[in-house]
Amino acid sequence: MKVLSYQIADGIDISGFKNSFKAHIYFSDNDEIFYMIDTDKFIYVFKYGVVSFLNYDEKGISDFIHFIIPYCKNFSEFKLSEEFEIETGAKEIRFGYNKIDIIEPTIDMYRLIILNVSQSVALDYYAEVTNTLLNETNLQTQYLEKKGRLNISGRNLKKYIGRTLNLKSTISENLYIFDSTPETWENEDLNRIDLGLKKTFDLQVRFRSIQESLQIIKENFELFKDIMQYRNSYVLEIIIIVLILLEVINLVIEKIN
Repeated sequence: MKVLSYQIADGIDISGFKNSFKAHIYFSDNDEIFYMIDTDKFIYVFKYGVVSFLNYDEKGISDFIHFIIPYCKNFSEFKLSEEFEIETGAKEIRFGYNKIDIIEPTIDMYRLIILNVSQSVALDYYAEVTNTLLNETNLQTQYLEKKGRLNISGRNLKKYIGRTLNLKSTISENLYIFDSTPETWENEDLNRIDLGLKKTFDLQVRFRSIQESLQIIKENFELFKDIMQYRNSYVLEIIIIVLILLEVINLVIEKIN
């Protein structure tokens, strides 16, 4: 059995899509919907732009993604993806490279596995966005080092700061890296699967790396803002001095005349 997860957009309108796509809903809230299409066929939709499939062929996936496009924000087909294998009928729960062996599957196990694969794809996406921001910040620091000044306007700087803060907020809202679903609290096998998958995908390590990068970006932009404010203050002081000098010169001229 294969899980296929795709980051197809910056976000998905969960409420709107839920009203349009008619299938058996096993679980849903404001952030996600888990559909049970058949006994071993599932779809998981997340508001942060990820859709995941279990036991779906390429045509089925393509048809579904085509259907969901109107509910996507900044749709981009198959931006990032991840595959994960599920083997059933094992003697014990085992984790391998992009694979898990489970004894007797349940719907909650399927959901938990797909959830973790989806979180891994989302982390790849947020890491990509964060690296883009970090590279843009590095260009500014390099320019500052070479020229002794910034090569960015105050308006664009504010946009970058807002984008960074918004990204940090979005990541915190949408990823459950340090949390577990309530079902895992009461089921030892689910808890073991959840912990094992988080370790397999390095979810917590990757999450911390993104958070650290965003903090560096935020600190750099705050420094740029301080430099820009100092520059503006310095320019204002020069203008005031020039105006005072002009006034003095004007008074001297008047006395001479």
